[in-house]
Amino acid sequence: MRISMVGQLNLRIPRSTVVLATVILMSWCFSPFALGQEEQGAAQHPVKYLSLSVGVYHDEPMPNAPPDIKQGGTYKGSIRLQYNSEEKVLRFYPQKQGTATVIIEDPATGKVKYEYRVDVKKTDLYKVAREVQNLLGDIEGITIKIINNKVIVDGQILLPRDMGRIHSVVKQYGGVADSLVVLSPVAQRKIAELIERDVNNPEITIRAVNGKFILEGFANDKAEKDRAEIIAKTYVPDVVVDTAEADKKILPRKADVVINLIKIKPAPAQEPKKIVQLVVHYVELQKDYTKGFRFQWTPDIGDGSSLQFSTGGRSPGGVVATITGTISNLLPKLNWAKEHGHARVLQSSSLIVQDGNPGVINSISRLPYQIVNAQGQPSTNFEETGIRTNIMPQILGARSDSVQLKLNFAVKSLISYTDAGPLTSSREIQTVIVVRSGSSAAVGGLITNDSGTNYNKLPPNASTNPIISLYASKDFRRNQSQFVVFVTPIIKSSASAGSEKIKRKFRLND
Repeated sequence: MRISMVGQLNLRIPRSTVVLATVILMSWCFSPFALGQEEQGAAQHPVKYLSLSVGVYHDEPMPNAPPDIKQGGTYKGSIRLQYNSEEKVLRFYPQKQGTATVIIEDPATGKVKYEYRVDVKKTDLYKVAREVQNLLGDIEGITIKIINNKVIVDGQILLPRDMGRIHSVVKQYGGVADSLVVLSPVAQRKIAELIERDVNNPEITIRAVNGKFILEGFANDKAEKDRAEIIAKTYVPDVVVDTAEADKKILPRKADVVINLIKIKPAPAQEPKKIVQLVVHYVELQKDYTKGFRFQWTPDIGDGSSLQFSTGGRSPGGVVATITGTISNLLPKLNWAKEHGHARVLQSSSLIVQDGNPGVINSISRLPYQIVNAQGQPSTNFEETGIRTNIMPQILGARSDSVQLKLNFAVKSLISYTDAGPLTSSREIQTVIVVRSGSSAAVGGLITNDSGTNYNKLPPNASTNPIISLYASKDFRRNQSQFVVFVTPIIKSSASAGSEKIKRKFRLND
């Protein structure tokens, strides 16, 4: 009819456009929406479609139904109905596969209140329920029910890994089965108890709140605080995504699963450092040997010639020449000497030092000697000899009895006096060692050995122009020395420890 109207208007419309418009109009006329609109408008009562399964009842609420209803339709033979007038609920008992209609009327007015178009399918939900029960029967806390034409797995579980197994089983049955299982709050509290037991600190507590684990209390240091957090993250279970969350009906808040609220205790007042007594022994051994032999016969003559002039007086004047000479070292000389020398220098010092601080002991002597300056005036200089000691102890650990010692020794001793001044020798030791309290260690040693032999060596006062020179000599010398330092650290409870022993030793009274 609409096409003929277009023809009566004599509009020039392309054939393709007419065909397309016809298809659109026919599609709209036979669409479910259009049919529903016309059907709703004609019936003036709600129409509902139900999909039921054989053997599974279904309850349908009817709030607008009267106390007494009249049932009609094509349901007889396939569906049995039961009406609860108090709760106004109509129960469907599907008995046979097929399609049927159920019409509910008000017997007083004859008007249709509800209309149901039912599709009954042949599905054995009890068989599905038994199979799901066999597959998930070993999981505690769940129940399997048949509700609203579906097999429902409901309950609370303790282990998140069981949720994955339940999901895999339910997924195999498609829309026939569904899961409402959630993670039990008891599991969260149990995991919190396991974390608290593993942390093993009575001052740290762990609480499970809304799927989060809150760490509270006090830790001794940051390392202990971080350790508790790492242990808690190790125990955190896998994330279980809720169905509503997966459908984005509920958006979870973004927050850490482990919330660390542990506070670090303030550091206690530092204890006073320990006292270390340092006992140092310096030992130096010297030994020298000299043996000499000399035969000397070197006579020489001294020229004393002179020329004198005289005149006047009783003696006649003229020139007088006098020739004189002096012979020295005329007698032969024989010298023989043999000397032995032994010396031992022992010096002991004791010093009390606080742990980690350096201790210094100096024992210095100043030796004077004469010099002549550039203007020819004599003056006095001093040469220092003695011992310089610098020791820094460090106790290795609060409960350890070992002491690390940084040592620096310098010893300068006198050898002999010469025309240029005192002749000295210097020795230095620098080292780092570890010694137990009360034990001694030889931290350094120096051994020198000097020997020499001279043959026919003229003495400083020998004649430079002898008449006859008969000289023979032999001189042998050997000098040996050894220097050793012994150190003994002693850890003391206080600086006054051991003072009573010293008082008794020197007979000192308070």
